[in-house]
Amino acid sequence: MSDLKKLEAELLGAVAAAGDEAALEAVRVAALGKKGSVSELLKTLGAMTPVERKEKGPLINGLKDKVTEAITARRDALRKAAMRQQLAADTVDVTLPVRAAPAERGRIHPVSQVIDEITAIFADMGFAVAEGPDIETDFYNFTALNFPPDHPARDMHDTFFFNPKPDGERLLLRTHTSPVQIRTMQAQKPPIKVVIPGRTYRCDSDQTHTPMFHQVEGLVIDKSSHLGHLKWILAEFCKAFFEVDDVKMRFRPSFFPFTEPSMEVDIQCDRSGGEVRFGEGNDWLEILGCGMVHPNVLRNVGLDPDEYQGFAWGMGIDRIAMLKYGMPDLRAFFEADVRWLRHYGFRPLDFPTLAGGLSI
Repeated sequence: MSDLKKLEAELLGAVAAAGDEAALEAVRVAALGKKGSVSELLKTLGAMTPVERKEKGPLINGLKDKVTEAITARRDALRKAAMRQQLAADTVDVTLPVRAAPAERGRIHPVSQVIDEITAIFADMGFAVAEGPDIETDFYNFTALNFPPDHPARDMHDTFFFNPKPDGERLLLRTHTSPVQIRTMQAQKPPIKVVIPGRTYRCDSDQTHTPMFHQVEGLVIDKSSHLGHLKWILAEFCKAFFEVDDVKMRFRPSFFPFTEPSMEVDIQCDRSGGEVRFGEGNDWLEILGCGMVHPNVLRNVGLDPDEYQGFAWGMGIDRIAMLKYGMPDLRAFFEADVRWLRHYGFRPLDFPTLAGGLSI
């Protein structure tokens, strides 16, 4: 009798101390399994006399029933506790602020924003947008644009060349967006008015240069265009893009194989106070190159330079974005730092328009 009471106390204590269902199952096996302590006692009933069986049988079976009931009750208690813990973990505090929608959290990259600003300005002047492949042939990237065979820009230190094909031809990553000018003049008859934004590639990397960067070029081809038209277009663009009422421009002679005459353009600015302000001051800042399309370029696309003429210009999108929005390092444009993008990026639904303001 005393042994059964002691065993009962031990088993019920073990059931109560079980902290999870795995520990409770171990107690059940130790008590009621094939070789459990209670099961072993039940096996002894067969060897007892009828008088002993009548005396001890109810006690042993009663012990089995008590342990079984205790295990069942403990299992239910553990499951309810686990459920309460799960519900507490899944509780949503409806008093918290509503999370911002993706359209509110997301940001447009400054390069994409500036491309939209540029195309909005030139679209208002009647320009269409033209595009072309990033991988080009030597003809479109150099030859058709009047680059001599020994021009330094053909050197592989400036240009990313692919391995030669079996026929010896070497494709390359375009070094400027000017090949699209050639493709456009081949595909369309004048008059032509297009702007060409896109990626370009050169072997260069520092604070103001990256191996991949963005350019935008403009091209006008007709029978009567001249430098006066070009100067007006560039002046109107600079006023609209930098959002100033007036801007002074300085055209300096330069050289580009695909234009003649060729010029580089500076605009008036003030660099005092650690920032660049346009439309005022006594400083000058170079922003683009331009010129009249070279007669050889027109001949290379099947146009008669005695009948047609035109002008073109090109500028770095990343560079003018840095100037307008005060970004000190070009390399940060391509590092995919979400903190930088959160600071300099633009809200997705703030589309630039001339009427509403480009950088509102």
